[in-house]
Amino acid sequence: MTAHLSRRTLLGLVGAGAGAYLLTGCGDGESGDPDAPQAVNWWHIQNTEPMLPVWAAMAQEYQGAHPNVTVEIQPLENEAFKAKLTTATQAGSPPDLFQSWGGGVLKQQVDAGLVKDLTDDVRPWIGGLLPAAVQPFTVDGKIYGVPFDVGMVGFWYNKDLFASAGVTAAPTSWAGVLDAVRRLKAAGTVPIALAGKEKWPAHYYWAYLAMRIGGLGALQQAAKDNNFDTPDFVAAGDRLKELVDLQPFQKGFLGADYSSPDGQAATMGNGRAAMELMGQWAPSVQASASTGKKGLGDKLGFFPFPAVDGGKGSASEAFGGGNGFAVGKDAPAATVDFLKALLTADNQRRAARTGAVLPTVRDATDAISDPNNKIVAASLASATGFQLYLDQAYPPAVGQQVNDSVAELIAGSKTPARIVKDITTVAKSQ
Repeated sequence: MTAHLSRRTLLGLVGAGAGAYLLTGCGDGESGDPDAPQAVNWWHIQNTEPMLPVWAAMAQEYQGAHPNVTVEIQPLENEAFKAKLTTATQAGSPPDLFQSWGGGVLKQQVDAGLVKDLTDDVRPWIGGLLPAAVQPFTVDGKIYGVPFDVGMVGFWYNKDLFASAGVTAAPTSWAGVLDAVRRLKAAGTVPIALAGKEKWPAHYYWAYLAMRIGGLGALQQAAKDNNFDTPDFVAAGDRLKELVDLQPFQKGFLGADYSSPDGQAATMGNGRAAMELMGQWAPSVQASASTGKKGLGDKLGFFPFPAVDGGKGSASEAFGGGNGFAVGKDAPAATVDFLKALLTADNQRRAARTGAVLPTVRDATDAISDPNNKIVAASLASATGFQLYLDQAYPPAVGQQVNDSVAELIAGSKTPARIVKDITTVAKSQ
């Protein structure tokens, strides 16, 4: 994942890059006394506009109200964050407050004793959050993380490029997607932007196809049996290969990342491709990565991943997840209180107004103004089932193998039948 929010460096607050920066003076580190001097080390992946300055402002406001607390923020690009967090957790030293998508990765951190059980701390206010958003952060009935954003993956498309190619309506079947790709190619348009280098965006295709062909039950059974070598998962690869064989992606996609000036989001935001399969953060990242920093504006549309003919899954089943925060085992006392401050209705409205966040606090959903985000929120609200990103839902090694195997399928180096065997081998070794 996959995700993944906005990505444009805010020079005024963090200098020239996404390194660590200290908002105020030094604190004395860990303490059980909430009034004692203490520093909260906060890692997040909103390392560009629009959310970077919003998080920074919230931290400054909290420090203003709590002079004994210093918030040390380290914004990181998604893949850099994952690598740095892996190093920190392997050393047994997680940051105090850090980005989490819940699921299997969080469970592994829980099992290793690296994160705090927040159940009692958040009980007075967690009821104000959407239950579906909290679920991925719940392990064995206890809460180990708090989501600030929830959403789903779907197709974002350029209405003008669709119209120019004679695609008059959003596809409602996988066959319709393939037909749209053919029409777009015939019109001289790149059908799909893809960050092949980062792998997680590609896994969305295979995961959604597996959902549509086998239903949510197939994914749940695979997790239970540690077995992906089934006809439904092979068929998902076959359907994905149908798309790959049409050569729908932009030139150089295998070396493209997600958020750089020549990456997937910029390719969409600059009007150089007609579609991307991405989460609810897509419009804001397209805008921040685009040359004019505005993206496609009202030219951008959204449609859910469609049904697959003959599949057991429903197009009303959603695939996605939420961005949230977990608290490290040695975090100072102020950390959970600061996390609570980030999740007030007013602060959630501020985040929602950027267009980069679909709030998890019920009372803040009225701040969703972007028409496409309203469609995403409505689709999510009416979903008949929900599946967390596979690279987060499954144990980390399995999720990584899913990403690696799908990348190999798209690159043409492995067959649909081969990748399910590779994923199963890793799953059974866990």
